[in-house]
Amino acid sequence: MLSIRSSRCGLVAAATLGLSTALAHADTASSTLAGHGASSHAPIGVMGDHLHKQGEWMFSYRAMDMAMDGLLDGSDQVSAATVTGTMMAPGRYMVAPTRMEMTMQMLGAMYAPTDRVTLMAMVPYTTLDMDHVTRMGRGFTTRSSGWGDVKLGGLIGLYRSPDDSRQLHLNLGVSLPTGSIDEKDDTPAMADAKLPYSMQLGSGSYDLLPGITYQSYVGAYNWGAQLSATLPTGRNDNDYRLGNTAVLTSWISRHVNKAFAYSLRATIESQGKIDGRRSDLNPAMVTTADTDNYGGDRMSLSWGINSYIPAGALKGHRFALEFTLPVYQNLNGIQLEREPHLSAGWQLAF
Repeated sequence: MLSIRSSRCGLVAAATLGLSTALAHADTASSTLAGHGASSHAPIGVMGDHLHKQGEWMFSYRAMDMAMDGLLDGSDQVSAATVTGTMMAPGRYMVAPTRMEMTMQMLGAMYAPTDRVTLMAMVPYTTLDMDHVTRMGRGFTTRSSGWGDVKLGGLIGLYRSPDDSRQLHLNLGVSLPTGSIDEKDDTPAMADAKLPYSMQLGSGSYDLLPGITYQSYVGAYNWGAQLSATLPTGRNDNDYRLGNTAVLTSWISRHVNKAFAYSLRATIESQGKIDGRRSDLNPAMVTTADTDNYGGDRMSLSWGINSYIPAGALKGHRFALEFTLPVYQNLNGIQLEREPHLSAGWQLAF
């Protein structure tokens, strides 16, 4: 596997090139009805947003780099020193995380056996790095990386207006427990120590992925909304279950021409606490080993650019960028605070 950072930088560069190519064709690309060209897809951060025509394939690649920096207790900022305390005045935990970087690459494939059904599969590769500080003031970093949980599913069309300007479909899927939940790394207290829940690569359980998506095209505008959920079906082999997650996202995009569109998206996310716990993790050691410090409510705003290459050597290729800004975070217990992040992607249908 190539370096995650190199791959991500390469995709951002490719997306930038794609956007430049699309703009170069802007003068020759006639204005099109919404539902075609760059505006026919949702922002790159939305998955399972559209059906394909019978017999059509689509392959995609996405990359996201997200950092979390500083601690929140609920919605209030709190310092690591407050969390750990000192040897003379100990805090609740012996170790506090100070920063986390998550880089995820996602390979995707879609195929439509009929006009009303599109099948899809997604395979993630994730790298996680977390910085910590101990009660004694010593810093250290743990890392895990590898393939995550494979997601399989389908999109089932419920309604399509005669002029294709309004569409409604179900999202149905399942997440398979292919990602590791037994990642280890060295810490000051132990070599090859079991890593906490947030440093694992998968959920360890079969998770249901229901959802529903609506899109409408009016003139130069495309707007839509998607309600989705992740519902673990039971505790995994390490005797815990991640909390249920619900996500509501809504977007509006405007196409400048067939080759270029820009978007604004709002997202609300809510996740429950972890049920159960690993018997080999001490919840008093570090905040991330305490199941009370998981889940919560978040809201974010995203600005995106979609491009579609209508002619030339890259005809049919799509490139996209999206910048996401967290605007509200009210978390269960003590957790790291999400920072702004960038997503990039490539898609090709044929």
